[in-house]
Amino acid sequence: MTKPTILCVDDEKDNVDALERLFRKKYNVLKATSGKEALLLLDQHPQPVAVIITDQRMPEMAGVEFLEKTLLKHPQTLRMLLTGYTDLESVIAAVNKGQIYRYLTKPWDPIDLVNTVDQAAERYFLGIELKEKNEQLSKALEDLKSLDKTKSNFMILINHELKTPLTSILNFAALLKETTLDTDQNQYLQRIISSTDRLKNLIEDVLMIMKAETGQLRLSKQNMSCKTFESWLTPELQKLMVQKSITLSENLIATEFLADRRIFTQIIQRLIHNAIKYGNPGKPIIVSSEESNHGVLFKVINQGPQIPSQVIEKIFQPFFIDENIMNHSSGFGLGLTICESLLKLHGAVLSVQNQMDGVCVSFTLSGV
Repeated sequence: MTKPTILCVDDEKDNVDALERLFRKKYNVLKATSGKEALLLLDQHPQPVAVIITDQRMPEMAGVEFLEKTLLKHPQTLRMLLTGYTDLESVIAAVNKGQIYRYLTKPWDPIDLVNTVDQAAERYFLGIELKEKNEQLSKALEDLKSLDKTKSNFMILINHELKTPLTSILNFAALLKETTLDTDQNQYLQRIISSTDRLKNLIEDVLMIMKAETGQLRLSKQNMSCKTFESWLTPELQKLMVQKSITLSENLIATEFLADRRIFTQIIQRLIHNAIKYGNPGKPIIVSSEESNHGVLFKVINQGPQIPSQVIEKIFQPFFIDENIMNHSSGFGLGLTICESLLKLHGAVLSVQNQMDGVCVSFTLSGV
């Protein structure tokens, strides 16, 4: 490891040599007998100087003046002043103009001086490390700003460049459906429509996450109370429930809470869809709400296979899919991610916990 560099300045050559002997085992010592010589030495030396030790009373250029001149090019360097006089004005000037770390009087105590320089060098390297960390943080911040801009551009791209041709495909498919088709042609058309609908839903889901995460999705909170979610079930959910012989068991209180009705509806629909999808056939989905210390606690519980802890840790990541564990062969792994993003806008957090016979997904919204 390269030894740190220090600079010793004193118009008395014997003093400079004494300082060199004191520090040469641990430090690379630069020597100068005047402020002018020391400034030239700083300009010529390739390595940064950790500590400058200078005498105050020197001809042509006093120690305070010299230290002041070093501030511009060497702001991180620690400065120490040696003086043989108890001159209060010089000390005050050194603190205010030269920004000294410490001042010591002559004759110096070798042990005290060595300890002081060691502390100064340590502080210097901590300052350098802090500066590097701040620069890294600044770069990371700029990268985040650039990422936000990229997200916005990506949203524009998806919204226009992908949705526009998809809309055309669906429109022409609808027109084609009205014509006379044989059995094979009709089957092909249905597959085109089904695949296009899935792609359209994926685009809508990605846009939803992007809007929520970039703050472009605005909430319109209002006082709400729900005694049932039965009427919120879409035809798709109802069809899926019939296919799996699943019913909805509700236990909802009438206590009011604050939420954006449109977004809250989407959250509930997605959580119920998720519960139906991964629940065992013939087993009910339990939806409940209860008062808590922080508002109203909502739970959606399915009866089915539990989720391993390592999967729960990753389950809110976009596009996370584990078919062996989650027991599915379709979907984009966005359902819970979207719910989590939408709940963040409400100041809430989505929780997933295993139970004895299934999985419970819950969140709390502020009460009124």
